[in-house]
Amino acid sequence: MRFLLIGLGASAAASATILAREGHLVVAGDDRHDERAHDAPLRDAGVAVELGPDADRWSALVESADVVVPSPGVAPSHVAVAAAKSAGKPLWGDVELAGQRAAERGLPIVAITGTNGKTTVTALVADMLRAGGHRVEPAGNIGLPALVALERDPTALVLEVSSFQLASTERFRPDVGVWLNFAPDHLDWHHDLHDYAAAKARLWANQTDDDLVVIPAADDVIDSLVVGARSRIERFDASGTGAGSGTGVAAASWFVTDGELCGPSGPMCAVADLPRALPHDLSNSLAAAAAAHALGVEPAVIAGVLREAAPGRHRVELVATIDGVAFVDDSKATNPHAAAAAARGFPTVVLIAGGRNKGLTLDSMVVPSVRAVVAIGESADEVERAFSAVPVTRASTMSQAVAQAAALANVGDTVLLAPGCASFDWYSGYAERGDDFVRAVGELAPTQQAPSREPATQQAPSRESASHG
Repeated sequence: MRFLLIGLGASAAASATILAREGHLVVAGDDRHDERAHDAPLRDAGVAVELGPDADRWSALVESADVVVPSPGVAPSHVAVAAAKSAGKPLWGDVELAGQRAAERGLPIVAITGTNGKTTVTALVADMLRAGGHRVEPAGNIGLPALVALERDPTALVLEVSSFQLASTERFRPDVGVWLNFAPDHLDWHHDLHDYAAAKARLWANQTDDDLVVIPAADDVIDSLVVGARSRIERFDASGTGAGSGTGVAAASWFVTDGELCGPSGPMCAVADLPRALPHDLSNSLAAAAAAHALGVEPAVIAGVLREAAPGRHRVELVATIDGVAFVDDSKATNPHAAAAAARGFPTVVLIAGGRNKGLTLDSMVVPSVRAVVAIGESADEVERAFSAVPVTRASTMSQAVAQAAALANVGDTVLLAPGCASFDWYSGYAERGDDFVRAVGELAPTQQAPSREPATQQAPSRESASHG
């Protein structure tokens, strides 16, 4: 079979090498013109590398291919994607390719998606399955390419799947599909909100009544789409009511009541035993438990993992407390939904927000706990407009932003980096942005208190179910 890969990031390079090793004819094209370190190994593996093809060359490459494989993040408007659609060529992303191979081997697949929380839940599910005796590594959008994970002889495939990846699936059928939440995001890539939701709903497009989908108990958008699913449905609810509140929603199978995380067979783990118990932590824990239980992991094993689970880096992470002010890193809050969820959890917040907006309105970030804002990055103007009712200053570096936020803060306040935007205006990713925040906090009082990097304990958690992933 002849494959054309569009884009040459880490995932695409891995896919190209593996496809060539399987004996396929593989061409990998990229819009850039410069050579990169992985280009030579690709050529050594028998992959034909095309750098900087123009529109006519892309069209010719598409015409000679049997299957076109867009890298995650390659927009639907790309000339090669448009040419493939026009020519009726299959568009299979890395998740589709991995799913086909997993199905051939009879490997169960757990796929996790959502606007926020994907990475956290994917890692939790993998930990639970390992504790239950599986050989598994979290893969997909979490960092490890799905095809590479398959080469490591797993007994199950646990995938974080983005809307980009789901949009390029055709036969992908997870045994367990988890959709954590829905909020506007990536409208710089998707045509509109409906297109974004429809991509997510590909999660259950090929499922049957032998499969399971796990969804929140009260998300009307997800509820409106899941009516078309043929799979079994289990719901999770961290609100403490034990039942969903969305239109026509049945009671949740996984819920919190009387200070306990509960499943279908009863109490599983005390909330007080969790390392951190913010509203989104509870939702993530319940969703992960439902997925792992579906693959046979016992509740006692699941509970053991939850008691030991540490929140990921840059996710509502306490960096330091200086002169009575807490400094919290939530750089992973790359959309307004996630930023608002973090800010709601603290009584009074000086918010550092901004970056590269993804075509979203920032008004939903305006929550009562935010009493002052430092606007940063490309979207500083939008941040300032959204927070017109509170004091807003602007900063041109992270050091300046942290210093200004510290000056605005009073004893008992939280200085919260929850940007609500992508980081690519100033940084290579959210982790670099978070690390820069930690460095800047350390500059405030380097001899007084070193950054602690502990999970932040929010003092007034809301019932917001969003999380960061």
